[in-house]
Amino acid sequence: MKKAFEFLKQLERNNNREWFAAHKAEYDALVKENKMLFDQIYAELQNHDQVTGIHMYRIYRDIRFSKDQTPYKNHFGVGYSRLKPMLRGGYYIHLEPGNSFVGGGFWGPDARDLLRIRKEFEISTAEIEKITSDDTFIYYFKEIKGDAVKTAPRGFDKNHPAIDLIRKKQYVVMRPFTDQEVFSDNFRKEAVLTLLAMRPFFDYMSEVLTTDLNGQPLSD
Repeated sequence: MKKAFEFLKQLERNNNREWFAAHKAEYDALVKENKMLFDQIYAELQNHDQVTGIHMYRIYRDIRFSKDQTPYKNHFGVGYSRLKPMLRGGYYIHLEPGNSFVGGGFWGPDARDLLRIRKEFEISTAEIEKITSDDTFIYYFKEIKGDAVKTAPRGFDKNHPAIDLIRKKQYVVMRPFTDQEVFSDNFRKEAVLTLLAMRPFFDYMSEVLTTDLNGQPLSD
């Protein structure tokens, strides 16, 4: 992984098509190396969860609507999908010099799912608080993160005790890793343990998103 990080550092200093074209062979070799690691993590996840897909994100940035016109990302990323519709939540690994993390959750829930989550927290936060106050959750993630609207969403009381959860548009958790931790022989094991620590959170949210407010299974 040290070679991958050195490549990413050079790319950040030379983020242009000419430099990348000249180093494309090096990039392709690093992708193969990373894929071996990501595939090994996928296989280990399969022993504990129903993971149905692995997606290595392209290094090419979509610059069509961005003020930042640099063509390449300065990180490697991979996502792992769970068996839908019954199992919700997605796993993610982000490898970037000085900014690596292992995380997961619900980055962009659709309008129906987001409303269902908010309604659940409006009724009760007992279960989610039990999960987030567990020692394992605190050790790995500390708290649920995610972008939020500035005030109460339409139809919700801005003075509700759980308004900080209700305001969120995303519900994600993450554990940062230093470069040295990523370089360690122990990184794969720690990444898997971190991903598996999300399971109580994922299992609860899956139950919420596959039932109505009365706890009855959804028909679709």
